[in-house]
Amino acid sequence: MSTKKPSLHDRAMAAVGATPSPPPFSADTVSVVKVKTGPGALMAHLAKESDAQRENERLRDELKSWDDAMPVRKIHPTEIIPSQWSNRHADSFVGAEFEALKQEIAASGGNVQPIKVRPITSGQYAGKFEVVFGHRRHRACLDLGIPVFALVESVDDRGLFIEMDRENRQRADLRPYEQGEMYRRALSLGLFPSMRKLAEEIGVPVSQVSRSHQIASLPAEILAAFSSPLDIQFRWGAYLSGAIQERPETTKKIAAEISLARAEGETFTPQEVFARLLEIPQPEILPPEVIKAENGASSAKFTRKGGRVLIEFEEKSISPKALLQLKSEIARLLD
Repeated sequence: MSTKKPSLHDRAMAAVGATPSPPPFSADTVSVVKVKTGPGALMAHLAKESDAQRENERLRDELKSWDDAMPVRKIHPTEIIPSQWSNRHADSFVGAEFEALKQEIAASGGNVQPIKVRPITSGQYAGKFEVVFGHRRHRACLDLGIPVFALVESVDDRGLFIEMDRENRQRADLRPYEQGEMYRRALSLGLFPSMRKLAEEIGVPVSQVSRSHQIASLPAEILAAFSSPLDIQFRWGAYLSGAIQERPETTKKIAAEISLARAEGETFTPQEVFARLLEIPQPEILPPEVIKAENGASSAKFTRKGGRVLIEFEEKSISPKALLQLKSEIARLLD
């Protein structure tokens, strides 16, 4: 039995996955089928391939633009631990500024600016993450009990230190003591061979590193004389270090007296503590005087401190007319 050889038309249709043309319909056929020609089907197939190729190229170009990007992950804060190089003092996680940060994060549904972490591959915390930068944002999310948005990248200790320092120096809330403590720890643990090399690596003048390091290296008694070591200003470091070198026993004794007085309820400003430690003469401080109203219903406090006079009273205790008279009398009495 002979087999009929396919026609050129049928072979073209088969090449593009089309079925051969159906046999002619009878006259009473109720529907008409439009038949594709071989060349037409081939052109349609090629057009589809061209569209798919263009889409692939577009997606490849878009993907290439993300080559250097790091994805942001949502991580539970308990899966993240502070870095051993953390430069945040405990006082950075309390107070009005930190509460404002927490409120901002809570209102935004998370930390809008991601922190950065590195995976821990061995040891006690294997499988968790270590903060590279963003300790306050991490702590805020931990306190709030919400996930942390974080960039994840593997970096070595020196790379972590440099990134943390660079990111924190761009923030206005980092204090001299915190910065100095970070530098002190890095040098004591041998992360950098010298203060000069540390300064070169992080790109800051060695004098800046030295001043911060001086503050963090002050004796514990001197640091404790302040309400918080975060109150110590950059320019005070050299003076306080000089006082310790020149008269260590006297300076430590003064610091202990300040700490004892504070424990008994006395208050000191950071400037007052600094002046006392350096034995800078202070203006006489007299106890406040209480001025009572004639009818005894209200009172005012009259204080002389640091060469200034302060009068305090409740605004509601004096009428607007009397307040104007007081202002006028003060203006008349001032030299």
